[in-house]
Amino acid sequence: MGAAMCKLSDKVGQHVKKRSPGCKYACHAACRDRVSLDCHPAASPFSQDQLNNNTLLQDVEKERELRTEFNREEIRQKIEQYNSLTKDHLKMTLNPTGVYTGFIKVQMDLRRPVTVRGGQRGAGGALVGEAFYLPRGVTNTLHISSNNTVRQVIVALLSKFTVQDNPAKYALYKRYRREEQVYVCKLADGEQPLFLRLVAGPDSDTLSFVLREQTGEVMWDAFSIPELRNFLRILDKEENEQRDAVLRRYDSYRRRLQEAMRDLRGPS
Repeated sequence: MGAAMCKLSDKVGQHVKKRSPGCKYACHAACRDRVSLDCHPAASPFSQDQLNNNTLLQDVEKERELRTEFNREEIRQKIEQYNSLTKDHLKMTLNPTGVYTGFIKVQMDLRRPVTVRGGQRGAGGALVGEAFYLPRGVTNTLHISSNNTVRQVIVALLSKFTVQDNPAKYALYKRYRREEQVYVCKLADGEQPLFLRLVAGPDSDTLSFVLREQTGEVMWDAFSIPELRNFLRILDKEENEQRDAVLRRYDSYRRRLQEAMRDLRGPS
């Protein structure tokens, strides 16, 4: 019955619904005429929905603010405000053309190995890449302009680490905190990370960037034969390391058991 107080007769059954505003219950058809309702809702039944809608609208407005364009004077004011708040001396600069430059930090969160340019040449004379895992959580700082898009930032990051992989395998995500909740959202290729940084301010809790692989099924067809062979070599190496670790652990157990048995037997 929710937030309502209802007066019912002694015999209340099931199966037939009888309603009044703010109250729901079911009674037997034979009992319907003997049941009276005197419901007084404590609040409007739509108040919670309205509250949820208002919260949703606020979230939409906040999200829309990150997509709003500003004129030159507004940009200048926001840059001044940004520079006054930054604590790491990575300030933004407004150029006479209206384009501004600044820094963004991108956390590398890659789960699969990457292929980097190596110094060895294959049979055809081309440089053969080497595959390895980038340390997860490492942060890289890029100096970009307000014209640079997400796709250009991804290409610049891969180039900085000399990664040969196709940039289409990766995506840039924004991570932001709202009301003690952390959200992660994939950015479109055409979005401008420096503009998002400017609007959000320098606080990394308010907004940060993360580079990850594209979500979904791994498209193995997108990898070249040398890349796939490198992956197999990495898996073989990890398998050997795990096997050796297990053997060392059980060798240690065996020695300790043998020592304990000798101690129990005593001197021979």
